[in-house]
Amino acid sequence: MPSEYAKSLGARLRSIRQQQGLSLQGVEEKSAGRWKAVVVGSYERGDRAVTVSRLAELAEFYRVPVAELLPEGSGVRHESAGKIVLDLEKLYDAATDTLEYVARYARAIQQQRGDYNGRVLSIRADDLRSLAIVYDESTSSLVERLNEHGVLVTDPRSLFAS
Repeated sequence: MPSEYAKSLGARLRSIRQQQGLSLQGVEEKSAGRWKAVVVGSYERGDRAVTVSRLAELAEFYRVPVAELLPEGSGVRHESAGKIVLDLEKLYDAATDTLEYVARYARAIQQQRGDYNGRVLSIRADDLRSLAIVYDESTSSLVERLNEHGVLVTDPRSLFAS
């Protein structure tokens, strides 16, 4: 009997395959027989254990990051960086090559929101993920980079205290 993790992994594999509009037979055909329908089906049911290397190969075949094949709650798939607050004065003053895209993105968000208070700007999790893609790094690495440059605000109210 398959473990809960094997079932969850299988469900994730099935979901990715179906999102791509492929049947099990379609996977076999598209891969020119490299991925047999019966094998992929057994992975999806959790009846057969998939090695890390085979999972990586399957991710490459589906053209998705390996982490996307892992089930929810595995601790790898999604990073937990949520909303952050930027100190706009420091950001715009420090907008060197390393923060140029963040500054440009912040200006675009300000324009879109009509938010020109000039001191702080909250960046939502989705915005942060988009920026991380631009920098080709994880959201946590980007947050670390912003922190190193001193543009993150931990308590926005402290900027407005007299």
